[in-house]
Amino acid sequence: MVEKWNGEEMADVSGQTIVITGANSGLGFETAFALAGKGAEIILAVRNASKGEKAVDRILSVHPKANVRVMDLDLSDLSSIRHFAASFQENYESLSVLINNAGVMIPPYSRTKDGFELQFGSNHLGHFALTGLLLPRILSTPKSRVVTLSSLAAINGYIDFENLNGENGYKPMKYYGQSKLANLLFARELQNKFNQHGATPISVACHPGLSHTNLMSRGSGKPINRFVHFLSKTITQPASMGALPTLYAATEPSLTGGEYIGPDGKKSRKGFPRKDGIIDTLYNEETSKRLWDISETLTEVKYCFTESMTPK
Repeated sequence: MVEKWNGEEMADVSGQTIVITGANSGLGFETAFALAGKGAEIILAVRNASKGEKAVDRILSVHPKANVRVMDLDLSDLSSIRHFAASFQENYESLSVLINNAGVMIPPYSRTKDGFELQFGSNHLGHFALTGLLLPRILSTPKSRVVTLSSLAAINGYIDFENLNGENGYKPMKYYGQSKLANLLFARELQNKFNQHGATPISVACHPGLSHTNLMSRGSGKPINRFVHFLSKTITQPASMGALPTLYAATEPSLTGGEYIGPDGKKSRKGFPRKDGIIDTLYNEETSKRLWDISETLTEVKYCFTESMTPK
């Protein structure tokens, strides 16, 4: 790995089609901005189209020749996910990179439109369904990859199979950690599935360390006070730095799949991208397989690892 990789060394992405969820702000926007500037066609998959269009305008103001568009996607609604996947496959023959970036952080107890606890339902199940429904395009695109964002919160995460929806007790941070551990387990298990079926795409997980984004500033849905805002900015790094692990995971040619990319600083809180070996500690085969099976059941998205087949 190049020491202090800062994006300048990014591999050529011109001609690639890249979908980024939650790309209208924060880490997603910084990721889209960087990739659009390198010549990729970027689809901002966002819940708020108006905010998405403003993000496009910001990108075009700096990269006027960039190829960027907005598509509606609500990860808390399986019908929206199915509509997005169908629309994408009608309009695009390839998908070079899918970046599962969007996230909900420590909200009051609430549920998705399909009845799942909001963080588990949006952060994990939404991306699980999206990836499965887009799998035909991923499988048919040479050197494609899936990048899924986890978090430092995954370290203390636990998949509570007996209370996935928080009906028997809900703590926002506990369920955020559960969703982010699920993201990590999904990314590694997806790579295992690719390997088992002889499929060529790769799946890579990443995390941004402690980055100052709207997600951190307004995770509870309420504006934070000035002191907390100042403290947050003091202990975190800018979103542009937090996006570097995602960019590395999405473009670095030396990656073979199954890696976890995060900052190289103390306790992985800040810094430049590196491989984070903690994924080998956090990954559990039995838990991951059980989570995969439950996710297919809950979303009704069955993964099919042949190019000619579309997930049911």
